[in-house]
Amino acid sequence: MPQNKQIHLDSRPQGEAAATNFKLVTGETPPLQDGQVLVRHHFLSLDPYMRGRMNDAKSYAVPQPLGEVMGGGTAGEVVESRSPKYQVGDKVVGMGGWQEYSVVNVDQPGALRKVDTTHVPLSHYLGAVGMPGVTAWYGLVKIIEPKAGQTMVVSAAAGAVGSAFGALAKARGCRAVGIAGGADKCKYVTDELGFDACIDYKEHKDAASLSKALKEACPDGVDGYFENVGGMVLDAVMMRMNAFGRIALCGMIAGYDGQPVPMTYPQLLLTNRIKLQGFIVSEHMEVWPEALKELGTLVATGKLKPRESVAQGIASAPEAFLGLLKGKNFGKQLVKLT
Repeated sequence: MPQNKQIHLDSRPQGEAAATNFKLVTGETPPLQDGQVLVRHHFLSLDPYMRGRMNDAKSYAVPQPLGEVMGGGTAGEVVESRSPKYQVGDKVVGMGGWQEYSVVNVDQPGALRKVDTTHVPLSHYLGAVGMPGVTAWYGLVKIIEPKAGQTMVVSAAAGAVGSAFGALAKARGCRAVGIAGGADKCKYVTDELGFDACIDYKEHKDAASLSKALKEACPDGVDGYFENVGGMVLDAVMMRMNAFGRIALCGMIAGYDGQPVPMTYPQLLLTNRIKLQGFIVSEHMEVWPEALKELGTLVATGKLKPRESVAQGIASAPEAFLGLLKGKNFGKQLVKLT
């Protein structure tokens, strides 16, 4: 059996996460039992939710145990099989974690699924046609419930979730407006993703300034907002929400280091009768087939052009993850392992 390099969580962060919280370990992959397959990971997914799991605190996800492989999505291929359900060479996605290989019990629900790479590259199954894409789909379709002609706004618009949200909103006849960090990201959001406008939050020192820019980009106000960030960005959008607007709350990256994230104008929730709903996409597995079908079609037909930031090798995962938390990535953050 092959040697297997892994990244373990070695210590809990005190405030900001650091590379020293992680440890590179090399071990043996165990021999396969009946009903198991050995997967060689080609790509490892890095996602903001992982920061919350590093804390030993009450959250929607169980804390990441110390001294064990960091959990996370993976895409790769079957290199050995003791199950008739999978053949050597099958391309698969699963939750193999931050390591080069994983042994998977194929009968465990949701542990592994085959994917078709004929029209969709393998890496996209960790982004646009994977968990981030389904997250965008659920927030838009099930919580915001858009109608043609309405204005949809998403923060972190150049990322894996935000880019999918824009394509899905445009497909429903909506005006799509993004908020992203930096001129290059905003140019990608409008020129390649087809958003109607994108605002560079780095050009605005406070919520009032950002809200003024939103007013120009959203002359008819904001009907639906997909929130990934919190803090100043949420305050700015709140001032532009229309009556009976809907907010899908997916992430609060502004508060991932454990600091409180105050809301400046909570009274606007009442004044404008806004629906604000938080959600975790893994609790809604029933929508995944429908969502993945639409997302796969958007990618295959070129209506969604996902961008990727790719770090090389398992040892690069911690620094790439810390960069993701600071917005250094451009599109979906991956680690390429082969």
